[in-house]
Amino acid sequence: MATIQEALGKLKKSSFRSKFHLSQKDKEYIQAKGIDVIREHCADFVRDRLAPAYIENDGKQTPMRGHPVFVAQHACACCCRGCLEKWYHVKNGIELTPLQQEKITNLLMTWIEEEMNTPY
Repeated sequence: MATIQEALGKLKKSSFRSKFHLSQKDKEYIQAKGIDVIREHCADFVRDRLAPAYIENDGKQTPMRGHPVFVAQHACACCCRGCLEKWYHVKNGIELTPLQQEKITNLLMTWIEEEMNTPY
């Protein structure tokens, strides 16, 4: 996996990935819950929805909205195993290791933190 900044730079060049941004409602939710709680949610979503070797509804398990982490997952191409394989060469059909899960969580949280500091 590339460094976080390398990955974010590549994602910004994608017309599809770069269109995702946190809404004002998402930002207010993050402020109300606190960044540590959002990180916990993020780690839980990665563990439960992305880490298993086989996901019955892969490609459809991450909603486009409803939680700031979902938006980040689409923006960072961490929404399904297919995108992980395409963008980061993470083999499909193999459970993600704890280190891989941590790296994905760190990428998503960096994107969220950058979005929180970007006025729209």
